[in-house]
Amino acid sequence: MHGWIILDKPHGLGSTQAVSAVKRALRQSGSGKMKVGHGGTLDPLATGVLPVAIGEATKLAGRMLDSDKIYDFTVAFGAQTDTLDLEGQAIATSAIRPTLAQVEAILPRFTGPIEQAPPAYSAILIDGRRAYDLARAGRDVEMKTRAVTIHSLLVSASIAPSGAELREEEWTLNQGQGDDPIEAITLTAHVSKGTYIRSLARDIALALGTVGHVTMLRRVKAGPFTLATAISLDKLDEAARGGGIGGLMLPLTAGLDDIPALPVSPDEALMLRQGRVLIGKPHTGLLLAMEGGTPVALVEASGPEIRVVRGFNL
Repeated sequence: MHGWIILDKPHGLGSTQAVSAVKRALRQSGSGKMKVGHGGTLDPLATGVLPVAIGEATKLAGRMLDSDKIYDFTVAFGAQTDTLDLEGQAIATSAIRPTLAQVEAILPRFTGPIEQAPPAYSAILIDGRRAYDLARAGRDVEMKTRAVTIHSLLVSASIAPSGAELREEEWTLNQGQGDDPIEAITLTAHVSKGTYIRSLARDIALALGTVGHVTMLRRVKAGPFTLATAISLDKLDEAARGGGIGGLMLPLTAGLDDIPALPVSPDEALMLRQGRVLIGKPHTGLLLAMEGGTPVALVEASGPEIRVVRGFNL
């Protein structure tokens, strides 16, 4: 039982609660106590792809945190909240509503390397305390800007807050047509690690001469994982009760689809498991050492030397 369960996290559930649900399912299925961790926090407001690592796959959770993500999100114009989403209180309002054409014209300004200030309601540490704890205590929280990369930012396909397709008349009302003022816009963003979608929504609204906040946030891709392999908590529970949870798991190597494989012999595999350096044919970069179909270690190659970055006890 070493691999990944990709959850389609529901609205209102925190990432830690989702991990606890997977732990319960594993116990219920008779798998016993295992290491479990997630590969990237999703706010309770957000839904979508939450990679949950099990067993030796937890050693790769950090790579998921560093990976690119893709989100669908809706920005409602006219009010900015203290949390920058639906859960907060309005702190600024505006009667200005942009047009679809204006939104489309502004998006290139937020594509590529940008600087953004994270939300005050975030888990960033400030003098040893979480920013959201300081904000809830009424403290003025000064968030320093950070460099992130927005690989692409586009007006989304027809996506409703629930993830279902909008009817044509609803789409026209929300997204508008050309020069019609719109109340909200749904966008799709492919972003680097450390990007806050709530901050992106705030800044887009401000650039349009108004204010706004996020009303829907759905992660559709995290690293190599997409909604195509994501399962609901109901399906997880059903599989656990039937003893078939293993059938829902993706292999450990599913989190390393972008890493070239390096075949190794049994003797070389033993050396890597002992943490020793292999000397062989010149390679460069990160590789996945494989003994047949068994992952041995994530290794870094520099010329003829191959060193272990992360070993797997399989």
